[in-house]
Amino acid sequence: MSSEANQDIGAMSFEQALAALEKIVDDLERGDVPLDQSIRIYERGEALKAHCDGLLKAAEDKVEKIRLSRDGKPAGTESLDAE
Repeated sequence: MSSEANQDIGAMSFEQALAALEKIVDDLERGDVPLDQSIRIYERGEALKAHCDGLLKAAEDKVEKIRLSRDGKPAGTESLDAE
């Protein structure tokens, strides 16, 4: 896959990448795509999937939970994984 195509994917939001991935799946499931094009779009789909995974991981890392004081009032935030 060309670096231009990878830059294109890198600039996509999660929603854009997911929509592009869904279109690729639809195209491949139809089965009317020539073999050489199927291979190219499958490879693009793999890159889109990796991009989506990276964006999801980054979002998960930012998720925080609210800590409550003993009287039930918000007392700050902490990492979701901190226990």
